Amino acid sequence: MVRTAPFHRHPFWRITGIAALLALACSFIAFPVQAQSQVQTQIASSNGCQLSNGVQHVIYIQFDNVHFTRDNPNIPSDLEQMPNLLNFMKQNGVLLSDQHTPLIAHTANDIVTSLTGLYPDNQGLAVSNSYRYFNPDGTSNSAADFTYWTDHLDDSSTTTPTDTSYNLLTSAGQNTPAPWVPYTRAGCNVGGVGTANIELENTTTDISTVFGANSPQAQEAASNKAQASADFVGLSVHCARSQSLCSPANGGEADLLPDEPGGYQGYQALFGNEYIAPEISPNGPVTDLNGNVISDGQGHIGFPGFNGMEASTSLAYVAAMQEHGVPVTYAYISDAHDNHTNNTTFGPGEAGYVAQLQAYNQAFGQFFTRLAHDGINSHNTLFVFTADENDHFVGSDPSPANCDGVTIPCTYSQLGEVDGNLSGLLATEQGVTTPFKVYADSAPDIYITGNPARGDQTVARPLEQALGKLTSVNPITGKTDQLTNYLADSAELQVLHMVTGDPARTPSAIMFANPDYYLYAGATNCSSPCIALDDEFAWNHGDVSPDINTTWLGMVGPGVKHLGVDGNVWSDHTDTRPTMMELLGLHDDYQHEGRALVEIIQPSALPDAVRDNLGKLILLGQILKQINAPVGTLGLSTLQISTTALESSSPNDSTYTQLENQLLQIARTRNALAGQILTILETAEFGSSHGGHNQTASQLGTAGKLLSQAQGLLNQAARLAHTH
Repeated sequence: MVRTAPFHRHPFWRITGIAALLALACSFIAFPVQAQSQVQTQIASSNGCQLSNGVQHVIYIQFDNVHFTRDNPNIPSDLEQMPNLLNFMKQNGVLLSDQHTPLIAHTANDIVTSLTGLYPDNQGLAVSNSYRYFNPDGTSNSAADFTYWTDHLDDSSTTTPTDTSYNLLTSAGQNTPAPWVPYTRAGCNVGGVGTANIELENTTTDISTVFGANSPQAQEAASNKAQASADFVGLSVHCARSQSLCSPANGGEADLLPDEPGGYQGYQALFGNEYIAPEISPNGPVTDLNGNVISDGQGHIGFPGFNGMEASTSLAYVAAMQEHGVPVTYAYISDAHDNHTNNTTFGPGEAGYVAQLQAYNQAFGQFFTRLAHDGINSHNTLFVFTADENDHFVGSDPSPANCDGVTIPCTYSQLGEVDGNLSGLLATEQGVTTPFKVYADSAPDIYITGNPARGDQTVARPLEQALGKLTSVNPITGKTDQLTNYLADSAELQVLHMVTGDPARTPSAIMFANPDYYLYAGATNCSSPCIALDDEFAWNHGDVSPDINTTWLGMVGPGVKHLGVDGNVWSDHTDTRPTMMELLGLHDDYQHEGRALVEIIQPSALPDAVRDNLGKLILLGQILKQINAPVGTLGLSTLQISTTALESSSPNDSTYTQLENQLLQIARTRNALAGQILTILETAEFGSSHGGHNQTASQLGTAGKLLSQAQGLLNQAARLAHTH
């Protein structure tokens, strides 16, 4: 739908010269008096938002690679250097320190899993890393982890489009249900601040998807991409029905979700700073928490780009939305270990890294103070804080050896990921020149040209066997490394929830490499070194490694127990969504693939069906995680089995065939067991009060059998991994 309101209806931000300075100065002088009155009015106007347990606001903060655990035992972790946030969680709620990622562990994939409670098999990002993947025939297909929720794959790079499915899609091939829907149905406006895929992510396909290919917004994107990014990308407000905030007069567009379960008609949304800023900052441009006008640094006032979403900026947008009729906000904060100004990176304890964490800490202090002044606090607000994944530092030991970063700065003689030309390594070390494309990554997804069948003896199996033999001399340590830690083809990808509803996205194999390495497909002759240090990047993720896959989740607010730091609850990103829905009294119109973390919820905030059967439901939830989570016990055992199968070279490939068949059987058995357990859990957690209670009591008659079968499956996989 092309919007009907006049384009650029707010000329304030286009004023230049002395007039602009005078207008800006006047707006700052007037703001303190007017803003507080408007704040109270707008917060009061959000009371149509109907949530449970006394919750009136929801503030979800999504960090990019911010760590709770220490990367170096001498150097305080990211959160330890942000005590304003860490203490807020410890003193008012819970920080779960045993939270885990799906696979592959990448930003968009992990964030969308947290937003939906669905693994990558039901949101389409299972193997996505870069902005491009390759069709089985070797032609490129411009796909993106990061697109607006209803955007399709951009297949314009091919003469004959081969894949135009939704970027976010379920295993049935439909658009993944959108996370804002239960809120807007409950009368709540929902704000998106840089959070993956709930706002526009680019100035190409997203602009045309929302505004129309021939819209004025699309014309601006074509003529001035930087201005269009500042105007339309990175911010959204999805409104409840009949909310004037998102009316066409304010630039509102129809909020179209054609595949949404239960339907979704009559809703409007605002997209971009151009339309949102005048509503949340009526006296002038939005400023960060330090009073600086937010811009991209190149003179374009508005969204500063995703690397510019530092704490002071992102939290300022959140506060402004909360103060102006948007009681539910999801926000992203960019990582603190990269220098986003000059595209370099820091090691733990380096001065620039420590300075950025100090700025983040200050921002959270300002944020909590501002919210408290608005009457938004832990007594009426559900706060959720989490990180997409941890990541693995690649660099030498710090100097001096006793540095802690805070009192003694650290420096590094070598710092940077080890880039490897996978094509060249295979050719020079193993004599394999099979053509393929990859997602360049520490966990490269390999698409063999011609898309051979799984187990193909001509090209697929020789390539897989060769991958398992690759080695490299690490330029940092000087040691010879085995490059492959794990290998998986489509059989194991089923166990890991990595086979999506789009067959073109399933790779021939995934190589989970040594996490020091970032592998790409270059020339087979290695005209440049096959291995080289890249000092622009020093933090790898995507891989299977404890320091990548274990992260954290914090919750504060009504109904949340005060447990401080808790390492006793094993959870993963699919559990965040159902836990939030349980606390808020909302529900999704689909079955989650995770569970509500009832161990951290006050009994008074639990449904009767959960409270009365708590012990059995916790046991079922715990065993569910170990059979269903990609990096749970079953996933790690089957990864070992898969690696053995793909690396094997037994006569007639009998070991490969035997183990692959057993992996497929394990996947089928697990899916059936997990489905039964999830039905019981979701009935208790989200069934109607009376019906849910009666159904849960009946269903729990099978709990003992399900627990026994699940443990048997874990034992079977462990034996198989051990004996091979």
